[in-house]
Amino acid sequence: MDILTIDAGTTNTRSTLWRNGIPSCQAERPVGVRDTAVTGDKSALQNGVRESIAEVLQQARIGIADLGLLLASGMITSNVGLFELAHLPAPAGLKELAAGMQQALLPQVCARPIWFVPGVRNPVADVGLHDCEAMDMMRGEEAETMGLIERLKIAAPALIVLPGSHTKFVLLDAQQRIANCVTTLSGELLQVITHDTIVADSLGSDFADRIEPEMLFAGARSARSLGLGRACFMVRTLGQFTRHDRNARANFLLGAVLGADLLTLEHSSALRLRPETRCIVAGKPTLRQAYSLLLANDDFFSAAVTTVSDDEQHSLAGFGAIRLAQERGLAGGGPTLAASGRVPG
Repeated sequence: MDILTIDAGTTNTRSTLWRNGIPSCQAERPVGVRDTAVTGDKSALQNGVRESIAEVLQQARIGIADLGLLLASGMITSNVGLFELAHLPAPAGLKELAAGMQQALLPQVCARPIWFVPGVRNPVADVGLHDCEAMDMMRGEEAETMGLIERLKIAAPALIVLPGSHTKFVLLDAQQRIANCVTTLSGELLQVITHDTIVADSLGSDFADRIEPEMLFAGARSARSLGLGRACFMVRTLGQFTRHDRNARANFLLGAVLGADLLTLEHSSALRLRPETRCIVAGKPTLRQAYSLLLANDDFFSAAVTTVSDDEQHSLAGFGAIRLAQERGLAGGGPTLAASGRVPG
């Protein structure tokens, strides 16, 4: 069966064609729900999704009628997406997410119905100032999480780290269900600080090229003891009065921002994280390595840290969406999808 998956986020949309559990064609568009939020018009998102689907079908030399199934996950199910779905309350695992999938026909996008994967929220009722920190939510990361559970054969409680513009920390319980999650703005903070503050000059308006552990740890310690704002300004001091080069200074900033995330993990009422919880880190190479080093060398955490490989996380959202479709009975076969999701070519 040919299956097409759509992963629509805040700024990008990706469509992938899967054959026998392996991605064969892929197309991306630099459009997401941010375009809808800014303009109040869904046309850009609709066009981006439609064009990415059309490009994938053209690459595969098939028509929309030849597809066995269309699946979508991510911010496309938000209020600024194309088909709004309410978050499922945690705990939510494979069974709950599969049961929560809904089908809709969007004529502006394609002539076939699409099955949408719901997001997940923390189980907090009547949120107020006293407990708002305990509330959090996700859209898209639930599909990625189900994909990682399958690929890594996770069978015990774990914390999954998914770095991005909004870094997501997903806590799994002993039944491999999403128990809670926490979000930080670490990716956006790095972007803004690196490009739009006074320390941009000390960084050459660019991120770390390679990880330098000593500077990474120094930045994390400074953020922990002095606060993030002071640690960030210290990047300028390093540039003005020391011989540390641009990459070293970028590592210091990276450590400061990610070190603040570790404080979140230790103190968040949303997670109530235990030191012995296994940590599994995905994401782009630099962030993946940085989080793994910081977690492995932090006194709070006592369990081993697993770093996800490129192959293990490639096309992860689509892989997870198909696993959910199998659980729902929409796609044939059991958990026999290819271990690697890399698109050939």
